[in-house]
Amino acid sequence: MKILKFFLASSSELENERIQVQLFFQKESNRLIDQGIFPKLVVWEDLKHTFRQDRIQDYFNQEMLDCDVVIVLFGKKLGEFTLEEFTLAWERIQNNEPKPKELFVFFKDISISGKDKQGLKTYQDVIALQEIIKKKHQLYCDYENPDQLLSQLKKQCDQIIDELTTKPQKIINKPTPPTNNIVDDKTLRITYLKKVLIETGMVYLSGIDPNAAGDKNDSLNIGSIYTALLTQSAEETDHKELKKQGNRLSALSMLNKHNNLVLLGEPGGGKSTFVNFVAFCLAGELLGDKIANMEILTKPLPDDEGKDNEKKQEFHHGPLLPVRIILRDFVARGFPDKTAPGNASDLWNFIEKELIEGKLEAFIPHLDKELKTNGGLILLDGLDEVPEANNRRTQLKRIVEDFSSTFSNCRILVTGRTYAYQKQNFRLQGFKESVLAPFAKGQIIRFVEQWYKHIAEIKGMHIDTARGNAEILKRAIFSNKRLKELSERPLLLTLMASLHAWRGGSLPENREELYADSVDLLLDWWERPKTVKDITGKILVLQPGFMEWLNTDRSKVRSLLNELAYHAHKNQPELVGTADIPEEKLASGMMNLCHSNDANPNRLLEYLRDRAGILVSRGIGVYTFPHRTFQEYLSACYLTDKQFPKLIAELAREEPERWREVALLAGAKAARGSHGNVWMLSEALCYRAPDDKKTDTKDLWGAYIAGQLLYESGNTKNVEEYDKPKLDKIKNWLLHIIQNNTIPAIERSKAGNILSQLGDIRDDVITLEKMKFCFVPSGKFIMGSDKKVDSDAQDYEMPQHEVDLSDYYISKYPVTNAQYQYFIDDEGYLNESYWEEAIRDNKWKKGKIKSKDWSFGSSKEKWYDGPSNYGDPFNFCNHPIVGLSWYEAVAFSRWLTERWAKKKILAKNETVRLPTEAEWEKASRGGFEVPQKPIIIKIDGQEEISFEKIENKSPQQIYSWGNHEDTNKMNYGDTEIGSTSTVGCFSSGSSLYGCEEMNGNVWEWCIDWYGDYKQNNMINPIGPDTGSARVLRGGSWYNNARNCRSANRNRNSPGNRDDLLGFRLALPRGHQGKSQA
Repeated sequence: MKILKFFLASSSELENERIQVQLFFQKESNRLIDQGIFPKLVVWEDLKHTFRQDRIQDYFNQEMLDCDVVIVLFGKKLGEFTLEEFTLAWERIQNNEPKPKELFVFFKDISISGKDKQGLKTYQDVIALQEIIKKKHQLYCDYENPDQLLSQLKKQCDQIIDELTTKPQKIINKPTPPTNNIVDDKTLRITYLKKVLIETGMVYLSGIDPNAAGDKNDSLNIGSIYTALLTQSAEETDHKELKKQGNRLSALSMLNKHNNLVLLGEPGGGKSTFVNFVAFCLAGELLGDKIANMEILTKPLPDDEGKDNEKKQEFHHGPLLPVRIILRDFVARGFPDKTAPGNASDLWNFIEKELIEGKLEAFIPHLDKELKTNGGLILLDGLDEVPEANNRRTQLKRIVEDFSSTFSNCRILVTGRTYAYQKQNFRLQGFKESVLAPFAKGQIIRFVEQWYKHIAEIKGMHIDTARGNAEILKRAIFSNKRLKELSERPLLLTLMASLHAWRGGSLPENREELYADSVDLLLDWWERPKTVKDITGKILVLQPGFMEWLNTDRSKVRSLLNELAYHAHKNQPELVGTADIPEEKLASGMMNLCHSNDANPNRLLEYLRDRAGILVSRGIGVYTFPHRTFQEYLSACYLTDKQFPKLIAELAREEPERWREVALLAGAKAARGSHGNVWMLSEALCYRAPDDKKTDTKDLWGAYIAGQLLYESGNTKNVEEYDKPKLDKIKNWLLHIIQNNTIPAIERSKAGNILSQLGDIRDDVITLEKMKFCFVPSGKFIMGSDKKVDSDAQDYEMPQHEVDLSDYYISKYPVTNAQYQYFIDDEGYLNESYWEEAIRDNKWKKGKIKSKDWSFGSSKEKWYDGPSNYGDPFNFCNHPIVGLSWYEAVAFSRWLTERWAKKKILAKNETVRLPTEAEWEKASRGGFEVPQKPIIIKIDGQEEISFEKIENKSPQQIYSWGNHEDTNKMNYGDTEIGSTSTVGCFSSGSSLYGCEEMNGNVWEWCIDWYGDYKQNNMINPIGPDTGSARVLRGGSWYNNARNCRSANRNRNSPGNRDDLLGFRLALPRGHQGKSQA
């Protein structure tokens, strides 16, 4: 017997041709075996998809080079890996290597619209390759459809066969078909398990994000990205405990506890992925696989930070033999006649047919014995995919219940949509029900980190780049409430990650595009015909596409959905969640669009109930959108076509909480047509200046939304002259908003972010020479804590003692990104005169600083040529600079001293430096005496300062403003901003000297080494002479209130950096600035 190996190479856009070629070889195999030739077709999908030391494509290439014939198909684009395979095979043939012997190349005739610029660009590469082949005097074949392809392929193959059969062969004996006696049970079992491993081991993104189709890396290893699912079921029976996140059981734990389980969830909730993952791990364990096994199956659940909990998930039943059945396939290929009652034999007959189709007929007796004797795990996926028509679901209920009785040693898992299972007459007897919970924070973090780790492996991305991208995506998700809510559904989180990794999607700035893509995807699912393939590969249609059935076009359905969304949103009593859409209203609207003679309302409702998509059933007679985001987006689509911009502007100003997001999405959608639409809407939202006496709350919110609209959708870098007054008006409004406490702190911080992107108008925040400093007059203050006064006092803050300080100035705000950028642009990192301590400690070399960044979980030092980049909003110009070490803060102060001395702003002996720990604490809590009102100077002015002192009645106050934490006065953990904030957003939390942001926002480096307090009375202390850590003060956006107290102390190695660490500056008393008192 002569084995002839063929390798099929093509991108996944030619999936239909790939299937047809595989079917062709199956049909040809019997004929060729009679001629003493066994044709074996190798496709990359059937190769082992596991982690490897080398690149996975190198493994595919090696398999290809072991084949006799390579078949390459090209469509409208070359495909990175298809081209690589073609090139490698051609080179081998040119070099007269033993294999491959033949290279067959086929090009599909493609018609591309002139409007499809991207399609034209990629097809030009295809044409260029054809020209190269012609110049090399080689041949290729063109084909228009699969039939032509197969016809030409058969001719080519026949010529090879003729050559082989006309030459003497060493072995020409006709093979004896294998029998059950020849293949032992162990071999059959291994073959079956490998089949399960291959079928369940990959996640194909072409079914999630159509834009990923055509990329061979649109398939991901399920074991690498799977994140364990939680259920609503709790460990205790006391239902009062259900609200405790930690008590929720995982889906695996529920499967462990119950012999028969129905796992319910919403569309995209992860039900099918769980089924595949369990089968993948069990099959891998039985095969001894290093990637798929019980270890990965029972991996601990993630905690709130995405790290492993100490305890593994429970599964005490060992590696059960998995049998996975997609119920939609069962209905198509194995369901009994509608008049039959249905029993276990129907499902078993289907299992037998599937095994026969997979060339595993001999395994049937072994499987029957195994399941009845030792048991196994039967996985029935997609209960809701079985239509209600013709009593099919009742039949299935009987079949599953009878199968459970017949194979009583087996455990059975059934999955389905929550609503589809709610009807009492359809519930399975003897089955426990459990509902999947949305992804929690830790699960989202775990998924994103695993996603990018796997992307790095299969795309050749550097691991540091992958970690950085993961951090940016996580911050985008958690800084936007709606994106966070979307990410709670695994499928939509996968879509977001796919857009982010494959198409460079920037989140959340382009969220309107993300929502548009998501809506289109949900509509695709909704209107897609339900199909399966029979044993011959023929497509069977269970239900036609929704639009096809209605005999209408998609645009009309979309218009109806827009209108339904708008009225539902407008009349919804609550401002959270999604609105109810009555079944009769939906059915009436759809039937008005229908042009089909066969359609009727009852059949229509069956279609709607049975399909996941843009509308889902909430209960009997009620529909809703899968998430509020889609309701808002479709409402925005409606309003862009109705009295735009007047109507949406009126709605947003009148009721901002309900209509703000709709207005932003409407503006973003309108901007696709013209940026002028954005300016029209912004003017309709904000037509009064902040100093207009007629202004009210509507104007404030209108300005806020207008600013956010320009930030997200406007082209503010090239503003027309007639639009500049509009922009200036909005900027002034934003400054007014952040400096007043009219709206909550989170909204003020967002207004500050918007102001940053539109252009902050405060020269003291974005320039150096206009920087403001607060005067702290000489005198004593109380330093440290007293546990009798402060219950949060720590031992390292004691003993409390008096300190006497000379006059000094301290900057009003921490140094901002805009201000630090001057140092970078002036090549401050390259000037060794600024880096005395860093050079001494071997931390500076040739313009780079050696530092550890703890934000990315790295304990290794790296060389940096600037601060770390944590993405938006950390790098906004009016935010405090973070991601730098103590060395960098000191270098900046030396550089600034030199700059200001040259500009005659500082006297000869004056220096800018970091404040001492004592100076910092006094500026935050106040001395025994303080100025009657804050004295704030601009550094570039010269003016004598005169002031009166008054007694400070609270010299031991815990915070800059008093003794109680306040989310309106500082940016800390409970404020829930989740990042640094624009300086100036917390003016009500300023100190008695006018210093802002002393509590929260960022930890601030001080000049001192860290050491214990040793004296009760000190004058101008500067800390120990040496040490291992420098002082940090003030707490940050991440910390709790205790860490943000004025007396709280912290420390860090001077070479460390992260996204919590910044600094402010101090000046000696000798300077006379321009008073702002």
